[in-house]
Amino acid sequence: MSPPATPAVRDRLRIAIQKSGRLSEPARALLASAGLSWRESRDRLFCYGESLPVDLLLVRDDDIPGLIADGVCDLGVVGRNVLLEQAGERSEAGLPPVFREWRALGFGGCRLSIAVPDGWDWQGPAQLAGKRIATTYPNQLRAWLRQQQVEADIVVLSGSVEIAPRLGQADAICDLVSSGATLAANQLKPVLDILQSEAVLAGPVQPFGDVRAELADLLLRRMDGVLRIRDSKLLLFQAPREALPQVLQLLPDAEPPTMCPVDGSETLALQALCHGAMTWQRLEDLKRAGARGLMVLPVERMLA
Repeated sequence: MSPPATPAVRDRLRIAIQKSGRLSEPARALLASAGLSWRESRDRLFCYGESLPVDLLLVRDDDIPGLIADGVCDLGVVGRNVLLEQAGERSEAGLPPVFREWRALGFGGCRLSIAVPDGWDWQGPAQLAGKRIATTYPNQLRAWLRQQQVEADIVVLSGSVEIAPRLGQADAICDLVSSGATLAANQLKPVLDILQSEAVLAGPVQPFGDVRAELADLLLRRMDGVLRIRDSKLLLFQAPREALPQVLQLLPDAEPPTMCPVDGSETLALQALCHGAMTWQRLEDLKRAGARGLMVLPVERMLA
């Protein structure tokens, strides 16, 4: 099986995701949770949608914004850092924006940070004036330096940015940071974040003018539902009516609960959808406030 011969087909939605890497499996899991299933091609580059007319292209993450711009795919799951870097490249070239972030997806979190040698006494962005900064994200770094009104030399590298100061190629770096262990191993310290990044659903600036608009709306509704209940639990319990204010004060992350009296008494049976962690300590606090018969249930699906 191979993908359709031309991207001119407009009765199906195409989503590009990372073929391999840290965003690949979470992206597939999210889309599967939204009710999508596929039949994968032999070359493992294309997945034909079976449950819905929504197909997957398996590509390099750096290629996804360009594929959206060229109309080869309609949507893509990509890091915000990649999306904004390529948007900045288009802007620097005087080209109009053609893709944008549609949804933050809550996984693949990292940050684009300025890091300097451990020996620096960091005083602020002005300290970078006249310095050489190594990065693989020149467009975002350039835009940030403009905002700070700092003139510095940008050294563009394709990889191994962390070692640039030790090799004498740069004075500081601008790179993605997760745990900071790689920076520490190279005697660097992060001093300032210029971007908080995560996986996002990217799409075109202009809305679809055909059946893809309905498919995209359907997909977004389902994804919103999945994202909303990712850490949610349904809490069932009983409580005296007089204890209700104290109990509800302990549930600031809950939807307005459903309540009904128990056998005409002053005891209420409640169920509340809670979007925060339901720890043992939290249950004990609720019990002390007057709740009893506490039961925590997982939430598989929710459609607003």
